[in-house]
Amino acid sequence: MDLRTRAAELDASDPLRETRDLFVPAGGGDDVVTAYLDGNSLGRPLRATAQRLDDLVRRDWGTRLIRSWDERWMELPTRLGDRLGEVCLGAAAGQTMVADSTTVLLYKLLRAAVAADPERDEIVLDSENFPTDRYVAEGIAAETGARLVWVEPAPEEGVTPEQVAAVVGPRTAVVLVSQVAYKSAWLADLPGITRVAHDAGALVLWDLCHSAGVVPVDLDEHEVDLAVGCSYKYLNGGPGAPAFAYVARRHQGRLRQPIQGWMGHARVFEMGPGYEAGTGMRSWISGTPPVLGMVGIEDTVDLVERVGLDAIRSKAAALGDFVVDVVDARLAAHGVRVVSPRDAQQRGGHVTIAHPRSREIYQQLWSEGVVPDFREPDGIRLGLAPLSTSYAEVAHALVRIEELLSC
Repeated sequence: MDLRTRAAELDASDPLRETRDLFVPAGGGDDVVTAYLDGNSLGRPLRATAQRLDDLVRRDWGTRLIRSWDERWMELPTRLGDRLGEVCLGAAAGQTMVADSTTVLLYKLLRAAVAADPERDEIVLDSENFPTDRYVAEGIAAETGARLVWVEPAPEEGVTPEQVAAVVGPRTAVVLVSQVAYKSAWLADLPGITRVAHDAGALVLWDLCHSAGVVPVDLDEHEVDLAVGCSYKYLNGGPGAPAFAYVARRHQGRLRQPIQGWMGHARVFEMGPGYEAGTGMRSWISGTPPVLGMVGIEDTVDLVERVGLDAIRSKAAALGDFVVDVVDARLAAHGVRVVSPRDAQQRGGHVTIAHPRSREIYQQLWSEGVVPDFREPDGIRLGLAPLSTSYAEVAHALVRIEELLSC
């Protein structure tokens, strides 16, 4: 069967097919995008978000003006955090907030974890983690004298509980791991690694940037201590949308964040001479929250709740299997290899393929309105956002890769 015909049939039977029409169309005229496969870097906007932004500008900001802080915005970081926690993170209310960037929140949580026990001064992390995670950890080590203990997984795989168990010990303060590896899409064993960290008496901090909204997390069930993640990938918050932080309730009275700002004060508008931390997740907020950037997150959380995270995960697995099957059947003969886990249960929401000509191919695809992304040294990462990505888009991209490699 012709690949495009097969893709059309899969789209027709897709249980989530109707959600694609909820997103703003990707371009038009000379700027048309025929295949958008980078939703794991920047998710497409929902049509509802455009309307909600317009309403905010005209009503909450344009008409209610400063009154909107009292009426809605002051509680938005924790209210939206609770919704996100309930729908996407498996977290009960009072443990999640939305504010700042991923980098800032990662610093807050990691710095607090390092300071929690003066007898523990080691940060366990892996060499394949996203640069921000590694850079922030390096900065905290330089600031505090903490020692970095490195796990070195195979680049095409990811961190395992056994690798973590081999390096944790009585001096381990915190283990920092991404649930989904940003290059390979390796899905880490969150319960297993969390248990290993706890058995060593350490905290665990999970980076959920590539899993929130596409992979079930269940933070409370697995007794995760800390987590952070962005909202502009599968949560479609938009460029610069704020990140989220999770601090398990049992740690909120013990850990203290390092960036004290007016919004985290126990009595925000008292403007007193000294800092007194607020209670719960309020204490982890520092400055004024980015209200405009939170709009898109609300719409996606509503959509995830409506269709169900299990259905989203199921389609992510099916799209990834489709890529693997096509590569094996048609692209492997041209030297293309899959560098993500073949088993969908071990893979997040994207598939990375590799070829010596990947950079050249990627640049040509972009010029044609086919938009994956490139990862050094030779990977083309196909981001498969289940709510907005069609099989037809994936098929079109793979056919063009095959045609370009045949030249």
